[in-house]
Amino acid sequence: MKSFEKKVAAITGAGSGIGRALAVKLAQQGCNLSLSDVNEKGLAETVGLAQAYGVKVTSAKVDVAKLEQMQAWAAATAKEHGKVNLIFNNAGVALGSTVEGMSYEELEWLMGINFWGVVYGIKEFMPHLKASGDGHIINISSIFGLGSQPSQGAYNASKFAVRGYTEALRQELDLQQCGVSATCVHPGGIKTNIAKAARMNDSMKSIGIDPKKGQQNFEKFLHVTPDDAADAILNGVKKNARRVLIGAEAYAFDAMQRLLPTGYQKLVTMGTKFMQ
Repeated sequence: MKSFEKKVAAITGAGSGIGRALAVKLAQQGCNLSLSDVNEKGLAETVGLAQAYGVKVTSAKVDVAKLEQMQAWAAATAKEHGKVNLIFNNAGVALGSTVEGMSYEELEWLMGINFWGVVYGIKEFMPHLKASGDGHIINISSIFGLGSQPSQGAYNASKFAVRGYTEALRQELDLQQCGVSATCVHPGGIKTNIAKAARMNDSMKSIGIDPKKGQQNFEKFLHVTPDDAADAILNGVKKNARRVLIGAEAYAFDAMQRLLPTGYQKLVTMGTKFMQ
């Protein structure tokens, strides 16, 4: 896909951050949009920003963890726009907790959005993407889909799952030669609300991490703007990239994991102690 003009893109988590930046960047390039989020106020603001470029924009309040809502949104998108070319599975949440300390409810909440939301997005939009003859699936993983971090067991699990699922999907699409491709995105420190909105619990103290301080330290690394992240993602789609790394941290972590596939864990542990 070398151009987004007159294409139709569906974006989850479009009410802020990378989702909003993608919507605006695509609108600037003549792409029609179907946007979703649970935050209706933020979603309405994104709609207004995108409509300024004269493209067709539809929107819906959608909880990506609810299959029936994703089914209804995908069907409505195809009906309202006549086709769908791209699905950006971008919605995500974070949880700070030890593996031992997290509740089953917390784990199910995070996996429902971060992993099952991606699964639903792929499976519900796939028939429409294939019908378009020129489709692309973009799944947002994370730097934490490349390597693990203490207190991020649930988040790591979800983002590793997105990576594995997407890579298998890309191979299957290559074999099918059906006109649809897939890209997995691994952002590093992006200035979004995900850190501020993250759920934290006191189990982190058992490994020497103060939840509040840990959150503040994490926010110090958020230096890449959503606009820059969106540019990198869209350039990756145009190049049909299998993987897109965003930010110096993502490249550094990728290199560290490749060079020290198990040894990197000791370095992360030492770094975590140093930061506290």
